[in-house]
Amino acid sequence: MVKKIEVEGYNALIECLKENNTGTVFVHFSGSLDENGVNWCPDCVKADPVIARNVDKAPEDSIFIHCHVGPKAYWKDQNNDFRQDPKFYLRCVPTLLRIGSPQRLQEDQCCSDDLVQMMLEETEENVTPRY
Repeated sequence: MVKKIEVEGYNALIECLKENNTGTVFVHFSGSLDENGVNWCPDCVKADPVIARNVDKAPEDSIFIHCHVGPKAYWKDQNNDFRQDPKFYLRCVPTLLRIGSPQRLQEDQCCSDDLVQMMLEETEENVTPRY
């Protein structure tokens, strides 16, 4: 069964990755929820349910982390931690990536069941290592 974890913010993600650093790890980056419980990112509102319904296509022993990147003002700051960290190189949300691999889906790609499934089902043998 895929281990599913939800975190809020950069520091929480880093701690989560330290605790869950074996096997295949996917991270889904999305906008945070506002005071009304609504995601500030309209693209994330479309993509989040697509990704959520396909998570179980990932390998049984994998880890799936849904990371909320914070308020819109923080995300828009080009110097925020998510954009500066070379492990992520985030440029947009939503983004789905496999840690330690160049594999990623961004923006509208995250709204495609087929693309999300292909990424989650890809076996380690077929993943090109990051140089």
